[in-house]
Amino acid sequence: MKSKRFTLGLLIFYLFALTWIIIFKLQFSFENLPHIRNINLIPFGQSVIVNGKMDFDEIIQNALAFIPYGLFIHVLWEEKPLAKQLIPVICTSLIYEIIQFIFSIGASDITDIISNSSGGIAGIAIAVFISKVSGNGWIKFINIISFTGAIILTLFIAILLLANM
Repeated sequence: MKSKRFTLGLLIFYLFALTWIIIFKLQFSFENLPHIRNINLIPFGQSVIVNGKMDFDEIIQNALAFIPYGLFIHVLWEEKPLAKQLIPVICTSLIYEIIQFIFSIGASDITDIISNSSGGIAGIAIAVFISKVSGNGWIKFINIISFTGAIILTLFIAILLLANM
């Protein structure tokens, strides 16, 4: 659990799950994917306005979804400056939005990039805090929490698969 290799394995699992959530919209069939090609370059613009009011649910969910990514990046790149740790977080979010646009499977939105990146930044900040508070055992702590999350996510996916049979 102290190994960065273990963290890398958790990161790979997480990225597969995140791709299923963002790109495949939790669907098990390509036919069920939405066929939308839309782009919004106005931050917090019409994409988050519902019935004339700002809807923060999607923004919060996007940020929460990227917190583990920030944790993993900090564990794997702890020796790099914090500014360089932000690059993969922002680029990954941008790549997901580009893929959605290219394959017409969702609305590409600058607000998503901002909220995803904010979640990744929060994850990095949480990892820095944990490393300062818990000393040498911080990587093990993050790996145990992340492994527990991976097990819960796997059970959730199994339940969804069984429910959709």
